[in-house]
Amino acid sequence: MDILKKFLAYYKPYKKVLFADLFFASLASMAVLAYPMLVNQITKNAISEHGIDLALVVKMIVLFLFLMVVEYGSNFYTDYCGHAMGAKIESDMRSDLFRHVQKLSFQYHDNTRTGQLMSRITTDLFDISELAHHGPEDTVISLVRIVGSFIILVNINGMLTLTIFLILPVMIVFAYHYSIKVKNALKKNKERIADINSQIEDSLSGIRVVQSFANEEIEMDKFKGSNRRFLESRKNGYKVEALFFNGLTGFISFINISVVVVGALLISYNQLQLTELITFLLYLNTLVDPVKRLVNFTQNLQNGAAGFERFMEILAIEPDITDAQDAATLSKVKGKVEFVDVGFQYGSESNYVFRNINITANPGEYIALVGSSGVGKTTLCSLIPRFYETSEGTIQIDGTDIKTVQLKSLRDHIGIVQQDVYLFSGTIKENILYGKPGASDEEMINAAKHANAHEFIMGLPGGYNANIGQRGVKLSGGQKQRLSIARVFLKNPSILIFDEATSALDNESESVVQESFEKLARNRTTFVIAHRLSTIKNADRIIVLSEKGIAEEGTHAKLLEKKGIYEKLYTMQFN
Repeated sequence: MDILKKFLAYYKPYKKVLFADLFFASLASMAVLAYPMLVNQITKNAISEHGIDLALVVKMIVLFLFLMVVEYGSNFYTDYCGHAMGAKIESDMRSDLFRHVQKLSFQYHDNTRTGQLMSRITTDLFDISELAHHGPEDTVISLVRIVGSFIILVNINGMLTLTIFLILPVMIVFAYHYSIKVKNALKKNKERIADINSQIEDSLSGIRVVQSFANEEIEMDKFKGSNRRFLESRKNGYKVEALFFNGLTGFISFINISVVVVGALLISYNQLQLTELITFLLYLNTLVDPVKRLVNFTQNLQNGAAGFERFMEILAIEPDITDAQDAATLSKVKGKVEFVDVGFQYGSESNYVFRNINITANPGEYIALVGSSGVGKTTLCSLIPRFYETSEGTIQIDGTDIKTVQLKSLRDHIGIVQQDVYLFSGTIKENILYGKPGASDEEMINAAKHANAHEFIMGLPGGYNANIGQRGVKLSGGQKQRLSIARVFLKNPSILIFDEATSALDNESESVVQESFEKLARNRTTFVIAHRLSTIKNADRIIVLSEKGIAEEGTHAKLLEKKGIYEKLYTMQFN
């Protein structure tokens, strides 16, 4: 019932369209119910042994034409406006799902494959559109036609009507039993196609790695495995559907035969006229159509229900990082950042990555974090914008606990330049403006100049309107880094996180990027996760992290004098 309520809530903005759709669907059904009665009038009253009553025939023809216009107009509305309503509901659901997924933390995305999410946001919702449109409409059409036919047929002959409606409940039980099997098969199909989407997304995203190792056959084998599992689930689904639909077709044929046999017996006992049997057979066709609609509705229901269940599964996942109820807006940030007894673990049952971290970064201070891989340098910095939540302790900005401020206002004051730069498919201009949507061209160009990017941008065909391809594949590593720095320059944050951003660059590119970074870091509280220790000699403070927490702290010169972990790392790197 909860799921049904949530599904029905999506009709709320389209109540008028829905009621109009159901009204016109009922109107078209009543027009269809009238056709056999007109035929009955013609065969019973207009044609006799004395000839044809032309006046009555003309009246019937005019009535036929009127009903045809009513039916056509009504069906046009339901087909067009009804389908449009279903598409809008699907679009609303897709927007809600995308908005919700964006709110989920890094921890969720770390454990979820992108292809699976893509499948849920796209494929799973296609069938919901059909259900949203045809569900209420087919139910109303079927009820009007079945109830209307029953009332009319009972008035013609009760025994023949009873013959039809004794078979219908058995058919409904059969349909219900197999509809559950169809639903399960369709849900399995959706899971399998999601696996294929994940496999394709993974392989195509890493196509350069695949081709560089000449491992196309390995990827093909992986794809064949996913494809084979999907094929098996599809075959099973088709088997269940074949039993379901052919069983229903068999019931419909059985009803036709039963009516003819019982009707013939009734005629032989003078309890039924031939014209009435003809009317009955015509009404059988009007009964078959709603039964087929109910069959299609059942299929749409199972398709849509399977998709909606998967849709609700994601919406049911509560974001583990959200604004507090009374969250304040963070403004006029000076840039003082304090870690107070901070500890972090990825799950309640996993080991702590680090504990008892106490760091105070004063406004404008340049702090470098070094240490061996896996000690939690990146994770520590990811706690500042609340990409992950602290397991214990607090982080404060200008004396305010970051958990008490709005996430958006917190992240608006933090700029991040990562080692793995992500640029969106599109133009250079669009990517730089991502740092401050709505900024003027002058602001954007100034940001690019500060990042030492303007010169290479103007050398590209199209300049700032040059298309850089998926993930910026048309640019070098250094160029991508400078664009990411320009993006942060435009954002103009008070706190800066620089995550090993030069570790993958050649010496020349590193030098240019380092110069850009130093411009960016001026007068900002800066945390640098350093891989190349030569880049942090001028840091105000260097913090050395180990598995036990903060092992050493001081300037470059003082740490070399200590001859501890930092001195070993430095010597090892340069030897």
